[in-house]
Amino acid sequence: MRATCTFQAVRPQTLGLIGLGAMGGSIARQVKQPGPGHGIRVVGWSPEPAERAIAAQEGALDDAPPRAIDVAQVADLLVLAAPPAANLTQLETLGPQLKRGAFITDVGSVKRGIVARAERLGLSDRFAGSHPLAGTHRYGFEASRPDLFRGAVVYVTPTPGGENAAFEISHFWQDVLEAEPVLIDAARHDAQLAATSHVPQVVASLLGDFLARHAPPGSSFGTGAADTTRLAASDPALWTEILLMNRDEILPALRELEESLGTVERALETGDAGALTAWLERAAHWRRRLG
Repeated sequence: MRATCTFQAVRPQTLGLIGLGAMGGSIARQVKQPGPGHGIRVVGWSPEPAERAIAAQEGALDDAPPRAIDVAQVADLLVLAAPPAANLTQLETLGPQLKRGAFITDVGSVKRGIVARAERLGLSDRFAGSHPLAGTHRYGFEASRPDLFRGAVVYVTPTPGGENAAFEISHFWQDVLEAEPVLIDAARHDAQLAATSHVPQVVASLLGDFLARHAPPGSSFGTGAADTTRLAASDPALWTEILLMNRDEILPALRELEESLGTVERALETGDAGALTAWLERAAHWRRRLG
């Protein structure tokens, strides 16, 4: 459901960012633009000193301390914008260091693990997961931009008993970053994203791998190959983590994909134009509705 604030949410005076890649860097850039984020102090950390330096030089950060804990201890809202496994580690390390009244979220695309970890750490009233449906196959601070989240849907996944934290974090996405927060259970989120995001990544990479191994030498590739393999350029290390973390949802979806592929194979083997056309029409109808 769409997130609506039923109480007066508190605007963070200091925003902390752990990770300054495409996601963290874009949050920082947007907050420091003239607009709803005006007046919010942004403090950020990256394990790469050069990334911290360039983010500060380009005006995305007010301060770039050398330790992640220095960010956590001053933030009213701390955003974990590292890869999923690193976010889990940072939650363990930094969650207990939050100042009184501060909240914490992440921006990963798999939510059950981090929501359960927050609950186990006793952070249920301070943590809610976030997953912006925005991004790029490029990575690093150089891939960030100041309008990445404007108008984007952001899934917010509460912990049990953590409704207040979810609304505070939803408020930040909506009123500061001009996104559209949607509250969703973590398990439902992961099942949905397996079908709508993680399997498409597998398919794009599968096609990229096929073309890398089987395209004749010197082949030219048109827009069809470029469009359908765009996701294959995504960060392999990041996607290895995502796919493994959500594998129990992805595997059944891949088996259903195998069934669909079998339909095409049988239609081609038997020359069944009717079955092939029906399969193509179903896909075309869905894609046209998507716009």
